[in-house]
Amino acid sequence: MEYLKKTFRWFGPDFGVSLAEIKQLGVEGIVTACQTVPLGEVWSLDTIATLKSEIESHGMEWSVVESVNIHTSIKYGYDDRDDYIEKYIQTIKNLAANGIYDVCYNFMQLIDWTRTDLDFELPTGASALKYNPIAAAAFDLFILARENARESYSSEIYLAAKTYFDELDGTQRQKLEDAILAGMPGSRKLIALDAFKSNHAKVLKISKKQLQENLSYFLNAIIPQAEKLGVRLAIHPDDPPFSVFGVPRIVSNYEEIKFLLECCPSPSNGVTFCSGSLGASSKNDLVRIIEDFGDKIHFIHLRNVSCSLDGSFYEADHLTGSVPIDEVMKAIVRQQKMRYDNEKGVVRIPMRPDHGHVLLDDKKRQNDFYSGYSLIGRAIGLAQLSGLEMGIRSGLQIS
Repeated sequence: MEYLKKTFRWFGPDFGVSLAEIKQLGVEGIVTACQTVPLGEVWSLDTIATLKSEIESHGMEWSVVESVNIHTSIKYGYDDRDDYIEKYIQTIKNLAANGIYDVCYNFMQLIDWTRTDLDFELPTGASALKYNPIAAAAFDLFILARENARESYSSEIYLAAKTYFDELDGTQRQKLEDAILAGMPGSRKLIALDAFKSNHAKVLKISKKQLQENLSYFLNAIIPQAEKLGVRLAIHPDDPPFSVFGVPRIVSNYEEIKFLLECCPSPSNGVTFCSGSLGASSKNDLVRIIEDFGDKIHFIHLRNVSCSLDGSFYEADHLTGSVPIDEVMKAIVRQQKMRYDNEKGVVRIPMRPDHGHVLLDDKKRQNDFYSGYSLIGRAIGLAQLSGLEMGIRSGLQIS
């Protein structure tokens, strides 16, 4: 039985990690997107073909698209959403015409992920991404200054956030703001605070139920077309998997995944299993999610997080942390075995290591790549995960 397909995320020629460097890691596939196309617009056949050709010139394939981002009009249910859905469908058609059939996307509001520290120093001297709920509350209360934000927090959290904020100097406050407004992988440009506030005010008016209905509307428009083309859509979980700045989450746990899969049943309607995003909540049973929804997992992100009782977490080494990564890998391999035995589904599920530490020579060029996407840290993660997979297959006597 074939192993997981080893892939690596790349953000294009302007990204500080080159295809030539990635090729040396022995990966088969690249995970990328047409970064230069404006949000919501169609990816042309030529644009896709040019990028695919560049990847193939380095002896690798374009395995997964991450991401065909979804326009705000679709997420928020605006009157022009059907226009953007039609453009999304055309992009999927153009990808399929170029032989690309796996598409990762997310339905997160505001930003793709939220961290409060992009350069958290570990005892080893390496650095990682970190989320601190007190720092996030301080941003919400005193920088974003969300209306009625005070009511969202207990007196204890409010006082802790105020103390935290009051002790920051101007440079530290700016660093916190920048960390949160940098949550758009694929861009070095920070979201402007005024734009963030404006978008935030809009989404606060939309209920969780309405956001779920908007996701259902999108899926029921897109998935039938994707199924005809053989395209597999894989939604990425919300990161972190709990409300931030008063905004509800709709893809953060078992029940929410169940909803999105059942609202539009299809082999093309699937998920990106991200052990780090889902693992940041102790309420999520990752093995159960794999066992119950395994046939709908089209793409895998593997990373680990070290979580504390206060709700904070940082990106840990891929093999150590709060996520039982060995049990997660066992469940994935068992899912592959079922697909192989039943001759149903893709056995070589694309997998990539996620968010790597910044260490060694990458520290000299960390301003060249995007936060979380260093070369060496992710290379170590890929090596660790490959060894783990091999060991588990041997233990389960699955070759």
